[in-house]
Order: sequence, then structure tokens, then C-alpha cells
Amino acid sequence: MDVKSLMTTQIIAVRPDNTVADAARIMLANHLTGLPVQDEAGDLAGIITEGDLLRRAELGTGGKPAGWLKSLLMPSADAARYTATHGRHVAEVMTRHPITIAPDADLREVAALMADKRIRCLPVLENGRLVGIISRTDLLKTLARKLIETHTDLSDAGIGRFIETELAAAPWAPKSGIRIAVKDHVVNIEGTIFSDEERQAVIVIAENAPGVSLVQDHLTFVDPSSGLAFPVD
Repeated sequence: MDVKSLMTTQIIAVRPDNTVADAARIMLANHLTGLPVQDEAGDLAGIITEGDLLRRAELGTGGKPAGWLKSLLMPSADAARYTATHGRHVAEVMTRHPITIAPDADLREVAALMADKRIRCLPVLENGRLVGIISRTDLLKTLARKLIETHTDLSDAGIGRFIETELAAAPWAPKSGIRIAVKDHVVNIEGTIFSDEERQAVIVIAENAPGVSLVQDHLTFVDPSSGLAFPVD
């Protein structure tokens, strides 16, 4: 899937001269985590987000005043912080030159940007024009649909092949010693693993096989340092 298949095209935006109070009210009324900021020509001037509004002097979250030495050596940075936490208009608080995404970008790129940069929404630009916005909520809606969408249930043999294929493709999985038996869509897993993380991941693979009703764990943990084997509770 790409961005244009998921982005919101009915854009709710604010102007740089709107008040911060206006921006907060619009976010609350529309359940938004951020608003693009457009200038008079309709060009993207910045973005204002929940994070910007949570770092405010009114909430006591504007941060400690800079010490005298920092104020002396870096007065412009100290002044910029004061403006961002005390400003009354969107232009004074917004993030300028925000990270943007193209409509044909893959959703994996969006998810990686949001995770790496710790941002909740991305303006979507096409030929320099704002055409939409995509948020973490949009990604979560897609995830929810995929988690509950129905699959054609596999036969017992098909379930076994699915699990074995997934195990073979997983670089962390033991390449031998795992035995899978399936009867009436109930999966029985036996064999040896070398960490609780391996055990949980093997179980997840089995649970994700279409049609599985129950996974029974009979794996045995082997301590790599001593070679001692312990049944997994």
C-alpha cells in the first residue's frame, strides 16, 4: 500500500496568524494530533502538533529557564525557546520546514519515519503542493483491519506447511529440533529452544497460521552454557 491510498485528503489546516488557542480548539474538535499550516498562497509553511502545545508556560512544561552562561553565549537559542513556549500565534510555535512524504511513498517508509523521528503525522506533498496528511491513527486503522480480516482456513497439512515455511525463513529460528504436529486445527509444538524469546516467537508463528484454533507448547529449553534441558512451563 502507498500513502495516497490511506492519506486524508480533506485537509484541516490553520494559518500562521491564527492563535495557538484556535489551533488547540481545532485539534480537540476534530480529534487530530497535528495541523498543517498554510500561508496565503496555500503553500505549506509548517506544522503544529500536540507536542508543540504540550510544551507551554501555561502548563508549567516550558522547561527550566536557561542558566546565565547559556543565555550569555547562546542568546538566540534561549530567545527561540521562550517564543515557542510563550507565543500566542501559530507562526511562533509551529515547526518550520517539517518532514513531508510523497503520495506514492510506501507505508513502510511512513512507519519508519514516524518511529525514527517520533512524529505523529506527516504532510503529503505532490509537486510542492499539500495534497493530504497521514497520521499514526491512519496506520493503526490499517493494522486493525489486517488483524481481523478473514483468511481461508488451511487444512491440518496446510497449517503444518505454513509453520514450517515461516520457521525456515526466520533467521533466528532453530533450523532443527522443532517438530510440528497438527490435528483438528490444534498445533502441538515439540523440540528444543535456547531462549524464552525464541519460544515466544515460535508460538507466534504457529498462532498466525490461518485456521489455527489452539497452540500447545511442549518445547524444552536448553541452557546454551551448561547444556542442561528444562521443560518450559
